[in-house]
Amino acid sequence: MPDNGNNTDHPQIYNLIVSDAEKKQRLDRFLVNHLPDLSRSRLQALISENCLAIDEAIIETPNYRLKPGQKLTLTVPLAADPEPIAQDIPLDIIYEDPYLLIVNKPSGMVVHPAPGNSDGTLVNALLYHCGDDFKGIGGVRRPGIVHRIDKDTSGLMVVAKTDECHQGLVQLFATHDIERSYNAIVWGFPKPAAGQIQGNIGRSPKNRKKMAVVQRGGKTAVTHYKTLDVLSNGAASIIECRLETGRTHQIRVHMTHIGHPLLGDPLYGSQSQSRHKNLPEEAQVLMKTFNRQALHAKTLGFVHPITKENLSFSSELSRDLKDLIISL
Repeated sequence: MPDNGNNTDHPQIYNLIVSDAEKKQRLDRFLVNHLPDLSRSRLQALISENCLAIDEAIIETPNYRLKPGQKLTLTVPLAADPEPIAQDIPLDIIYEDPYLLIVNKPSGMVVHPAPGNSDGTLVNALLYHCGDDFKGIGGVRRPGIVHRIDKDTSGLMVVAKTDECHQGLVQLFATHDIERSYNAIVWGFPKPAAGQIQGNIGRSPKNRKKMAVVQRGGKTAVTHYKTLDVLSNGAASIIECRLETGRTHQIRVHMTHIGHPLLGDPLYGSQSQSRHKNLPEEAQVLMKTFNRQALHAKTLGFVHPITKENLSFSSELSRDLKDLIISL
């Protein structure tokens, strides 16, 4: 029987043991049998969202075959408010038409409401800005968020207003027919100055709060980078990254993997703190309060799913990144 608490103020945690009779059973079928209150599609989504561990190792494949005696731990996060409130939050709208809009998201803004961030998000701001312009995404009057960028990453995002446009954008992302580039400031200077990083990204086996390049499992991830400028005699560099895939923390993980984590990254950049002494004095002072990854979604281009226009957008680096570059 699953071992879980009844307190709805906290995520539900289910602990299950595989019996001898259940060996070689598919993971998703096993969970459906033991947790009838959760649908198969919901369980598969939780698995893909890294909420399932077997013997403390994250498993991301629903068709995983089980072995007797294995211990499964499923964490079901608290559900976000299904009806976010509209809030009058200033937005930097780069482009807008009846079907979609392009927004330049500031660092520090969460995209979706979630436990711990129930308001003040991009979705709350979009609901106020667009109001009845949203024609219904999946039967709900809400913004069509097709992709996300991290809370502390700034830059361009596309948002659908109609279900038809939303489905078209989802298809463009699925077939990699979206042109996206990011600018980042990294420690050191990559050698070679341009190249491709390829390595599956999954939950770190050492720290579940982090992603990592993993030898087994994970999801395929490919990042192309090139160095735009070398700063402070090689202490740091400005690079451009183009993504073939869109995995969680992809640029941050891949650049850390090759030894060049992003400046200011609180999650992946701690190993680079000793490099601060190689920076100019002004930069050393600035870095003491620069507490976000130096990453900006710079360009975005695609064929409009409805009008078939070729759209291309670019945004300036945010003021904090400009100041950091000047100090370097």
